[in-house]
Amino acid sequence: MGRKSGPAFFCYNRRVSFDFDAPVERHGTWSTRWDRYAGRDVIPLWVADSDFRAPPAVLAAFAARIEHGVFGYTTPPDALREAIVERMQRRYGWRIEASWIVFLPGVVPGLHLAARKLVPADGHILVPTPVYQHLKRAAELAPRDHTDVPLVLQEARWVLDEDRLQGALRPQSRLFFLCNPQNPGGTVFRRDELERLAAITRELIIVSDEIHCDLVLDAGKRHVPIASLDPAISRRTVTLMSANKAFNFPAAGCAWAIIENVELRRAFAADVSAHVLHSPSVFGYEATLAAFRHGDAWLEAQIEYLRGNRDVVESTVGLPVAHVEATYLAWIDCSSLAQSGYEYFLERGVALSPGSQFGAPRFARLNFGTQRARLAEALRRMGDAAGHPVPR
Repeated sequence: MGRKSGPAFFCYNRRVSFDFDAPVERHGTWSTRWDRYAGRDVIPLWVADSDFRAPPAVLAAFAARIEHGVFGYTTPPDALREAIVERMQRRYGWRIEASWIVFLPGVVPGLHLAARKLVPADGHILVPTPVYQHLKRAAELAPRDHTDVPLVLQEARWVLDEDRLQGALRPQSRLFFLCNPQNPGGTVFRRDELERLAAITRELIIVSDEIHCDLVLDAGKRHVPIASLDPAISRRTVTLMSANKAFNFPAAGCAWAIIENVELRRAFAADVSAHVLHSPSVFGYEATLAAFRHGDAWLEAQIEYLRGNRDVVESTVGLPVAHVEATYLAWIDCSSLAQSGYEYFLERGVALSPGSQFGAPRFARLNFGTQRARLAEALRRMGDAAGHPVPR
């Protein structure tokens, strides 16, 4: 295909404005989040995709591929491997090699691959909780024995209980799941915290879900890939990443694992190379390459907008919520309500993700990756329902 997406896209790196307030109609588009409550007066703030149109560069890359008109079997582009290598160095100071990259259709399959391929049948996995459900589901469905290690609230941040983590280790322990930035808690783990976690789990493989790495909201904080800390840590780490969240094209499907250790990489990727697990979509390749080459101005504008939404949620929700350092997800303590937060607010016209899904039934997760007017109306409904009216 003759590439039309190079020089023509340079304009997207200039300082331009993007309208995240513009409403986008998602009903009837096969949206998991929106169609579940179709026909009801419910504002859906649950599944973690945003209501923002993808960056102009991504849309243009889609259009160019569609204009070409042929959608045959696709080989992972070397240009995308190079873009990932460059991005890891530029944003995180992490030097990787293109050969370490294993492409996947999504981060979730990577979690399940890790549990099945890197842990023997009699092995044991450590899983933080509360956490995005597929870290725990990967262990359950493998199936592999596992222990939930609680996060605790310290200085308004959800962090792992290091003593409990140490105490959960067994002779059979083989793998530690990490979610950084943390979903649903919104924590960006600091370098010293990651160093301690790596020290505690020094005999284990680390599988780190870092899909939200580009969505750090606090200006003074920076995502640190745990594998970037030290070569010895890198050699026992599987880092799972994707541009799907930050640039909002999860339906296109493209993710990757970064695995330095060749034996670990070979074991992890066996089903990928054997076509048991399908490769990413050609549109996922196109979208990721366009986003990494030309999407940073859009990304920075989105982060600024999400930061404003985050501040609105934290100042007006009227229930305890830890400070959201990253992601567009607020983890709300609903224990003061008569019902679970999910049931309580759904009856009043706002759909959140139930805390039980993440291992904490008294909580609920709110997705604030939406237009601010819609978010304000949802918070008004929630405030009225919980006895904390939001000023109009």
